[in-house]
Amino acid sequence: MAVTRTYTVKGMTCSHCVQSVTKELSELSGVGDVQVDLASGTVTVTSDAPLSGDAVRDAVDEAGYELADA
Repeated sequence: MAVTRTYTVKGMTCSHCVQSVTKELSELSGVGDVQVDLASGTVTVTSDAPLSGDAVRDAVDEAGYELADA
């Protein structure tokens, strides 16, 4: 069963930000879909199983942004 969770990401301001965050989160094991809403600063991730908060935080950090919650 798919798991969907929405996170708030700080620092995204443009389409390049969206691409960077989408790329890093998409590389996490089990992730099937990543939707970024630039206006609200949220990222919705759908995966095969729950993702660890640390894995999500690390992916967002790798993209150069900050996860507000995990």
